[in-house]
Amino acid sequence: MEVLLAFAAALLALRLSGRILARWRAHRSAELAAWGASLFAYAAASAALAWGSAHGWDGRAFRVYYLFGGLLTAPLLGAGSLLIWGRRWAAPLVLAYTGLAVGVAVSVPLHGPFAASGIPAAQDHLAFVPARLVAVVANTLGTLAVVWVAAATFRRRPLGNALIVGGVAVAAVGSTLAGLGTAETAAFVAFAVVLLYGGFVARR
Repeated sequence: MEVLLAFAAALLALRLSGRILARWRAHRSAELAAWGASLFAYAAASAALAWGSAHGWDGRAFRVYYLFGGLLTAPLLGAGSLLIWGRRWAAPLVLAYTGLAVGVAVSVPLHGPFAASGIPAAQDHLAFVPARLVAVVANTLGTLAVVWVAAATFRRRPLGNALIVGGVAVAAVGSTLAGLGTAETAAFVAFAVVLLYGGFVARR
């Protein structure tokens, strides 16, 4: 059941990512590219959850999960919010950061054995510097950007902003409760993706 729920969350996120990117192809708006990429990152993280649940966690599954779920999703969301607010400098910044995140996820050494079940905790396998420090800083800044822009533009787009902030909140709760298991985390991911997609569409 856990594998099926994680796989379903991955398919849902991938489908909604494809819809946002289709809008980007039609309109060429930078914020749509960032938002579509953030949902794709969610899909990849959910696929890693399914992979780890089905075959057991190892270094490969963990690196994919950490890259897309721990390093990329929130910063891409924040970049999309800044871009729709007219802060065009966010595009090259998030591209540079994405390169850094890929380099960190691929190159940092892992330590400690992986448990047979359950989502691996980052502190059990990664040193704080650089991997966990990068994730903390990037996720904090990405989340702050989403909330700041939502607050600044709430009167103009109340529904879209409320849905996006709600999606970020659900995602944060899901990350906090990851120790409950794969099924619970996948359910939070799916709910967060639906809220975020609705917010993106409403804001457009």
